[in-house]
Amino acid sequence: MQNEILLIVSLIVTYSTVLILFRLFQEQGLYLWTVVATISANIEVLIMVNAFGMEMTLGNILFASTFLITDILSEIYGKKSAQTAVYLGIATSVIFIAVSQSWMLYKPNENDFATPAIRTVFSNTPRLMAVGIIVYVIVQLFDVWAYHKWWAFTEKKFGDRKKFLWLRNNGSTLLSQLLNTVLFTWGAFLGTYNTSTLISIAFASYVIFLVTSLADTPFVYLARYLHRKKNNAAA
Repeated sequence: MQNEILLIVSLIVTYSTVLILFRLFQEQGLYLWTVVATISANIEVLIMVNAFGMEMTLGNILFASTFLITDILSEIYGKKSAQTAVYLGIATSVIFIAVSQSWMLYKPNENDFATPAIRTVFSNTPRLMAVGIIVYVIVQLFDVWAYHKWWAFTEKKFGDRKKFLWLRNNGSTLLSQLLNTVLFTWGAFLGTYNTSTLISIAFASYVIFLVTSLADTPFVYLARYLHRKKNNAAA
């Protein structure tokens, strides 16, 4: 049960951290987490574990938190702010690829102990991050688009802009995560794992994404509440 407990704790801590950063730094705090999560998720995805009776890669929770970020930004600051977070994630990935690959060009000192491990980890990074960037662009921009489409639909249907946050939050994220699961799993791991393993990874990833997507809804509500409370206090 160690892995299962760690995943649950990681989910709670990750989403809580997003709220803390938002409370402390508002919009800039969300952008900060986008950068942190983008780098960390692309490294963590190299780790494979067994949990909840499934074979899965890590990184799913961190990546899911970027959807929480864009949903909060969409809800409070608007579509352009959410798109800015997506562009920050893209820039972060590109820069990190360049920096991490530059490490491979150095000839290590005879007393160096870290280079073999670093080469093992980051030799796979270019493909993962290249696929990650492409999928990230497609999925995140789709998520922002879908969020506002759902918002326009509920506002027109029910005549209330504030209600049905849960619908636009989950309606956009669940579709986006399905698209992400298929594109990233096959793009990143085709040729590395056999077909049955790929299906197992994709299934496990989407199950995790289903849970994380549903779990982030209270945090979006809390972020909106904190924002309104802060504005009311300022007034």
